[in-house]
Amino acid sequence: MKILIVNAHDVVGGAARAANRLHKGLLANGIDSQMLVQTKSGQDFRVLAPQTKFGKIKAKLLPFWDQLALGKYKSRTQTVFTLGITGDSSLIDRINALKPDIVHLHWISKGFMSISDIGRIKAPIVWSLHDMWPFTGGCHYDEWCGAFVKGCGSCKVLGSDKANDLSSKVFSVKQKAYANADITVVGLSNWLAEEARKSKLFADKTIVNLPNPIDPEEFGPINKAFARQLFGLPADKKLILFGAMSATADPRKGFSQLAGALEQLSSDYKLVVFGSEEPRTPQGFKQKAHYLGMLNDNVSLKALYNAADVMVVPSLQENLSNAIMESLACGTPVVAFDIGGNGDMITHQQNGYLATPFDIKDLAKGIDQQLTELVTVNRSQQISNATYARFAMSNVIPRYIELYQSIMEAKKVD
Repeated sequence: MKILIVNAHDVVGGAARAANRLHKGLLANGIDSQMLVQTKSGQDFRVLAPQTKFGKIKAKLLPFWDQLALGKYKSRTQTVFTLGITGDSSLIDRINALKPDIVHLHWISKGFMSISDIGRIKAPIVWSLHDMWPFTGGCHYDEWCGAFVKGCGSCKVLGSDKANDLSSKVFSVKQKAYANADITVVGLSNWLAEEARKSKLFADKTIVNLPNPIDPEEFGPINKAFARQLFGLPADKKLILFGAMSATADPRKGFSQLAGALEQLSSDYKLVVFGSEEPRTPQGFKQKAHYLGMLNDNVSLKALYNAADVMVVPSLQENLSNAIMESLACGTPVVAFDIGGNGDMITHQQNGYLATPFDIKDLAKGIDQQLTELVTVNRSQQISNATYARFAMSNVIPRYIELYQSIMEAKKVD
């Protein structure tokens, strides 16, 4: 069995890290797996990327070209919107030349793969949904618009009141591209699988729910005092951890909701933020805040999750958060709103707290409850063990292999 995993990056970003874990898990199970990426940062020889100087320059320019048409939408929101209209025209030829049994797409936006080229892939496609983009007119999260059920236009994210706007055109391009493509859709969370089933674009596709796997070798409990020493964090304070890509800049990540909750909590607690540098203008928290910037390596992330007493993920829309899964794997409880895929991982008042959606008071209550509950080594280990019982590679990877085999068998019958 030969699997080709296609993602814009190999290790940077949530989708990349999840795709890379799947790649490594398949290799560990004796499966011939390769990754094909637009930008490579790691050293794995099985990860294929542009090698020539021209190819590397093109990989850097394509994301900008793909976004040029957005310039006229001056009132668009801060939600990520990508077109997928441009892409490397040679990419599909390279995919087909590798002759994989399955092409497993992950995050392919921002000029990596043109939507219209998807139908040219000769092998069956499995597509893991890391957000809503594959079945919308371009937004990665729809801000509860729901237009993808019937067809996009008058796009809320674009700030458009025109039915035949860019979202409508992108939706039409996707509809044509998907029509004859052999695509099996993987919703990483139950929520996103259900949203995909409602969508017009995937109405005739097989949709399954399979989570990302996590590796016990990468994330698990370690000594909290030692972890804090590594980052120079106070040993005698309760630490609240918050972090994500564009942690403070992306409104969907819920930084303002977290700020509101912190106003209701003791000033004796401390906040630790990763994924963002300290802002020029102070945020005005009662609590002292430690900004750690970007952390992309698992060793640093593991230590940081262990250093914290609670992780807070106050996202307004969320699929299957790597941060939640990784924190729980390290034995650190998580507080989040009861939305999206959060309930797939957090069991209310057992390994964390699911707050009433967007209720800042309840978010603060959950944080305070988790911080005042005695966090023992035994409890941390229980949280970690329960997480691995559901999401460990040893449990999840065989389910992906079974999915691949079933698709290959069905193709033989055809």
